[in-house]
Amino acid sequence: MSFKDWITYMIQKMVWFMETPKQDRKAIRSAKREPWSYRWFGMIPLSMRIAAKKVRKK
Repeated sequence: MSFKDWITYMIQKMVWFMETPKQDRKAIRSAKREPWSYRWFGMIPLSMRIAAKKVRKK
């Protein structure tokens, strides 16, 4: 990546940041983010939660 490419990328990001309202940026960030347990441990916490719910039902 050349310096010119990097500058154009940074300018595009800055323009996008300045054009979008704060609420929209916040909504995008929160919608993309998954729980930390899934990011750190994958699907193991989800499978353990499902198994625990099945055991509690019985």
